[in-house]
Amino acid sequence: MLVLGIESSCDETAAAVVRDGKRVLSNVIASQVRIHGKYGGVVPEIASRKHTEAIVSVILQALYEAGAELNDIEGIAVTRGPGLIGSLLVGLSTAKALAFARDLPLVGVNHLSGHIAAAMLMDPPPALPFVALVVSGGHTNIYLVRDFDDIQTLGQTRDDAAGEAFDKAAKLLDIGYPGGVVIDQLAKQGDPGAVLFPRAMRDSLDFSFSGVKTSLLNLVKKQGRPFSAAEIPDVVAGFQEAIVDVLVRKTLKAANQEAIRRVVVCGGVAANSHLRSRFEHDAGDQEIEVFIPPPVFCTDNAAMIAVVGERLLSTGRRDGPDLNAVSRWPLELRL
Repeated sequence: MLVLGIESSCDETAAAVVRDGKRVLSNVIASQVRIHGKYGGVVPEIASRKHTEAIVSVILQALYEAGAELNDIEGIAVTRGPGLIGSLLVGLSTAKALAFARDLPLVGVNHLSGHIAAAMLMDPPPALPFVALVVSGGHTNIYLVRDFDDIQTLGQTRDDAAGEAFDKAAKLLDIGYPGGVVIDQLAKQGDPGAVLFPRAMRDSLDFSFSGVKTSLLNLVKKQGRPFSAAEIPDVVAGFQEAIVDVLVRKTLKAANQEAIRRVVVCGGVAANSHLRSRFEHDAGDQEIEVFIPPPVFCTDNAAMIAVVGERLLSTGRRDGPDLNAVSRWPLELRL
């Protein structure tokens, strides 16, 4: 089945054409990073307006790169949630219009299940069941994935997501946006043991990143002046280490508790080079297979949405013109 995927949950406008849920023929992403950079974070109203401007050209580009026409498409998969309502509605409205005009089957996809399904684009893909860490700017959750319609939450953040903590730290230190990317690069020049930050909820599979952020804020106040260019790498290396450490430890702990030897790491923060290397090292020591998609499939993209869409469409799932966007959508909740 040739599926057109559409993703617009936050600040990337994306479309992809995927065959049989495995072969990515195109994966086009229009980023708004430069636009939101001057604000230090995503501005929802601006994001939705930019989606409106970009969505048609992005879909046309995806079709062109796939060597396909709209008449060749056999189904449409679109992100329904969770995400920013204004942004979601742009992709959803476009998908519904195309499905209606071409009499194509349409299915709404959970953005989080899309991130998990990105691992199925790897060669080889992970066998089921596996433990998945979904870590991004909006989510930090650990799941037991028995199948794509049988997912159980094992742990979740009690406050901020890991990616949000990176962005807020970068804004506090005034080092640029997006924070996760900037911190990843600067931390390579620093000593992660030079400045120590706390790890919260060590005995639980849940996460909390408010403490590490407060610790950084107190450090900045105590400093009494901006950190110099020479000091910043050590600070961000320590901050990054504190976040990466709990992500790796808790995910592997969950895998061991469930007696599962396969772990999937996905979401935008999974593109972080230190997180990837720590998982590969620590999981290897514990004889656990780790699957981390290439960075282009970690950040928001439409190929992952098409993968889930193909699975849903192949089971006969169809959504109608009344399909609406949802800002919150736990994976266990079937809508």
